[in-house]
Amino acid sequence: MLLRLFSHLIFLNFLFMSAVESSESSGMPQLDPEFWFSQIFWLIITFGLLFIVLSKLILPKISANLETRKSQILENISAAEKHREESENKIKEYEKIILDSKNEANNYFSKAREKILKDINKKKETLENDINKEIKKAEKEITDLKNKSTDKINKIAVETSSNLVKQLIGIEVNNSSTSAIVEDISRKVKEKNYGI
Repeated sequence: MLLRLFSHLIFLNFLFMSAVESSESSGMPQLDPEFWFSQIFWLIITFGLLFIVLSKLILPKISANLETRKSQILENISAAEKHREESENKIKEYEKIILDSKNEANNYFSKAREKILKDINKKKETLENDINKEIKKAEKEITDLKNKSTDKINKIAVETSSNLVKQLIGIEVNNSSTSAIVEDISRKVKEKNYGI
């Protein structure tokens, strides 16, 4: 290709040299046909050397850098994709662990609540039984005192009335007649109080 270009340039150089030699030379050397051949020669050499330097030294380095960059970008993209997948898996595992922990905590809470409620119910039943026993015991004592109190009151009333009669009248009265009177009075009081 360079040879073909070079041959075309030489042909054009001779063509223009013959046309320009007939005219007067101008003041600029670039336009003087006498220097065109040397200018084209050095132009071809300069651009040929520049082309060789660019194609053999500079362009391979640039293309190697571009390929290295491209492969590094692809590696980075694949590594980023891999890390993204790993992070998504870690997030799923984390969410599963949280869900399992919540379920486990709920189970522990439910078991603890049931145990506490059972303990409370047992203590409540024990306390109610103790209270019922105490109430029954107190009721029995009250009933016993009530039953015994009428006898004691009657006995005290008989003794007191016997002593009063003895002091007032000076006659000694036997306890059986006094107790009959006292019982009659207490019966009338009960009837009046209880409406019997």
